Amino acid sequence: MSLVLREIPLTLDEDEGRLAAKVAEQLGIGIAEILELRILRKGIDARRKPHVLRVYSVAFRVADEAGLLARRQDNPRLQRLEEEPAPRLPQRIRPLRTLVVGMGPAGLFAALQLARSGAAVTLVERGRPVEDRVRDVRRFRAGGAFDAASNIQFGEGGAGTFSDGKLTTRVNHPWTRAVLETLVEFGAPGEILQQAKPHVGSDRLRLVLLRFRQALLDLGVTIRYETRLTGLLVANGRIAGGVLEGREECPCEALVLACGHSARDTYAMLQDAGIQLAPKPFAMGVRVEHPAEWINTIQYGLARHPRLPHAEYALAWNDPDGGRGCYSFCMCPGGEVVVASSEPGGLVVNGMSHWRRAGEFSNSALVVAVRAEDFGAADALAGVRFQRRYEERAFRAAGGDYLAPAQNLLAFLGRGQGPVRSTCRPGVREADLDQVLPAFVATGLRRALPHFERRMRGFITAEATLIGIETRTSAPLRILRGADGQSVSLAGLYPAGEGAGYAGGIMSAALDGLRAADHIISLEPSRSSH
Repeated sequence: MSLVLREIPLTLDEDEGRLAAKVAEQLGIGIAEILELRILRKGIDARRKPHVLRVYSVAFRVADEAGLLARRQDNPRLQRLEEEPAPRLPQRIRPLRTLVVGMGPAGLFAALQLARSGAAVTLVERGRPVEDRVRDVRRFRAGGAFDAASNIQFGEGGAGTFSDGKLTTRVNHPWTRAVLETLVEFGAPGEILQQAKPHVGSDRLRLVLLRFRQALLDLGVTIRYETRLTGLLVANGRIAGGVLEGREECPCEALVLACGHSARDTYAMLQDAGIQLAPKPFAMGVRVEHPAEWINTIQYGLARHPRLPHAEYALAWNDPDGGRGCYSFCMCPGGEVVVASSEPGGLVVNGMSHWRRAGEFSNSALVVAVRAEDFGAADALAGVRFQRRYEERAFRAAGGDYLAPAQNLLAFLGRGQGPVRSTCRPGVREADLDQVLPAFVATGLRRALPHFERRMRGFITAEATLIGIETRTSAPLRILRGADGQSVSLAGLYPAGEGAGYAGGIMSAALDGLRAADHIISLEPSRSSH
């Protein structure tokens, strides 16, 4: 197929089988002239609620494509189909020894790209295999003991394993399609190739990870779980290997460091090793949880429709007085709130949803910008300490047993009372969130919420609950690297992904892992050998 027609509307009453007729009608051709058709993208237009439209882009073939383009050259929605190039996979004459640290999206895609290019890859992960990790998290959410080695932050798949599985990114990169196709190859639903806002869901991501792992093993990758990087080996001014668990040396010619934004001990090790780090702004706040049908009614004008998913939203406001931004983040329609702690004595929350997003509640982070001056920029680890201080405060405020502190939205605003309901497990305990949040974050939320209400009438309601504390929106520091992807402090060390401070989400982290691999593969042999 070599033509594309964009922005084809269907009402909620029309079946997707009507698309060919719509194309024919809009282009003034007979439906029999359309030889083949497939959906490229689909999204939702709810600007005229409750008259919600589903909007499609399709690829199709006709016998005389040049003639059709010439006749309809005044139609900007009709174009030739341009396929995106896949990542190039250069071949090396000899194996390159590489150590990849972390099995989140950046580490997994870096390892896959390197192994396919002929590199000898060792992949280490501080947490456990996904099947063990799922059991550990389920046990914790049912009220079992917290496990610092295996939790929502650490283990195969990274933090994204227990998330909404969003695959959107603001990065416009030709490899985006290749990432999506790889995920589909490993078991993700094929619909992600069509969705305007693709997501996999936590349940489907687990299957993807099992097949991803098998593909790596088939390529000869050595995978080691429950193995931390605790030191760096250096020779002749460049990386020579990594120290694992404080005792074992693993030689390598290149090291991809995709440790994730919660590997705080790794950050400390890097600082002690003289690797240049820099503080980075991030954001902090709470999760807000509404009944899903409440959000549907606000966004669609309909509480429910069999052809509509639970509604999403994105909100942002910049405080004109202090210039501090407040925004929604990682919205999970039909999802649940999860306790995502990674250290004993600290409480942090996140959002998660499954592929179907069929839950009765929808949640999103509501966060306020945290600047370097808020935690002191003299030490690159100051942001980590700032996060930890408020996570420990949240832990104590809710009783010190990994229940999350929660407050009705109206009570938080001082406008009344309401129930405290949440999907969060192992549970929530009602608390005054002013005792949990930094004062500027609480103030920022109170100033922003009326503006959010003007954007979404009904957002401020007794039906909404705030759950704290959301601190891990992004890494609080950056591992500085040059244009060649290498650490500015140590040649051969390639910081990548969210933990390095260069990505935000599954897709951008995967792309960053591919970039790191491509930098390594592109090195001249003389530069990459000892």
